[in-house]
Amino acid sequence: MDDHISESGLRTLLHAQRMTWARQVPDHMQRMDDLARLRVAFQARFARLAQAMSDDFGQRSRHESQLSDQMTVLHDIDHARRHLKRWMRPHRHWADIAFFPAHIEVHPRPLGVIGVIAPWNYPVSLALMPLVEALAAGNHVMLKPSELTPRTSAALAELVAAVFPPERVVVVQGDAAVGAMFAALPFDHLVFTGSTAVGRKVALAAAANLTPVTLELGGKSPALIAPGYALALAAARIAQGKLLNAGQTCVATDYVLLPRGRVPDFVQALRAYVQKHYPVLRSTPDFSSIVSARHYTRLHALVDDARAQGAEVITLPDTTAHDAARRIFAPTLLLRADASMRVMQEEIFGPILPVLEYDSLEEAIATINSQPRPLALYVFDDDARRAARVIAAIPAGTAGINDTVVQFAQTRLPFGGIGASGMGHLHGHAGFLNFSKQLPVFRQSRWSGLGLLRPPYGKLAERMLRWLAR
Repeated sequence: MDDHISESGLRTLLHAQRMTWARQVPDHMQRMDDLARLRVAFQARFARLAQAMSDDFGQRSRHESQLSDQMTVLHDIDHARRHLKRWMRPHRHWADIAFFPAHIEVHPRPLGVIGVIAPWNYPVSLALMPLVEALAAGNHVMLKPSELTPRTSAALAELVAAVFPPERVVVVQGDAAVGAMFAALPFDHLVFTGSTAVGRKVALAAAANLTPVTLELGGKSPALIAPGYALALAAARIAQGKLLNAGQTCVATDYVLLPRGRVPDFVQALRAYVQKHYPVLRSTPDFSSIVSARHYTRLHALVDDARAQGAEVITLPDTTAHDAARRIFAPTLLLRADASMRVMQEEIFGPILPVLEYDSLEEAIATINSQPRPLALYVFDDDARRAARVIAAIPAGTAGINDTVVQFAQTRLPFGGIGASGMGHLHGHAGFLNFSKQLPVFRQSRWSGLGLLRPPYGKLAERMLRWLAR
């Protein structure tokens, strides 16, 4: 679908999907077949998708695309197919004792037509993983990829069209105006992944139709390094997650909190990591470009604002590493960052890392809790009990202990935000449940104890009520 699709055209697509779904709700065999055919087509076309992503970004690491976009989608498909029969099975229990011998059942039922608005930073995995989970739950899907990655959107449209007819799954391409019309459609459920600011608009548009939403947003995700933890190890794991996709990752570390006096050692460890893994940053194929000139300029503005307010700026591996022509933004540390700076108020979405110091864990926890609730919280601590106390004290969407980012890739872990970082959960069984109605069913037997509790109420009824109300 092109940029000129109208609101009526979108509603026609939605109506066709809804009518097709109502005529034949996908059963277990159909869902398994859908996922199998999607897997085969995805594998056959991934090289084309990876090249499209690289072309959209200007440069995107092929290996990182394989890790973050290919591997995650394949694991999601395989996990769903492996467990789908169990997920679809009704769960049966005895009813409460007052209603003996009745049974109660919970049946997972598909919702109908799911709308998915995917972002630009991982334009393949964050489009296809919700699709996989919605299909596993028995739904039809309309998918709107980001206009910032048009080549990838076109490749996704080709992939989907090769596997599904448009009345079952369709990709809608278009600009922000098309996205706004898409969000206003009366879906049975709407998924949006992107910024908090746009997420608010999507939620408002969906509210007009009482459409339930899953919002996967972002926010300020901190990494708290506890006293005594090996700084070289923490720096390496923070840097690996932060520099993936040049920091354009919703769960990347947004700032680091260090025990006071440890900043020089941390900077040295980060410098060593960058020099080892990106020795010639301007020419390496392993470091991704910033997606657009606007975002590249935005990152420089964040650094300029912090510098003007007293932050020390350290560019790694050196001050000549930036490359405006290729939109290569070098890893940048901001020392003496504080809450007044824009970089501490906005989601960074780039390879900029503010570094803060603390005198006590209580102070560090208070600093984190003064910010909106983060999508990810990272704690580096060899003391498992202390790490657990920190996680218990800080509300967050996801958490990682002694590593960053990789919690996103776990198919057995639900993924989702809290507060300003989002609502609802995706991935694996959590995604299946998210796109299902848990239909409660009460099944009465031929004989029911409730038959003894009918008017006119006598002594037997009084004795039964006294016993039930104990």
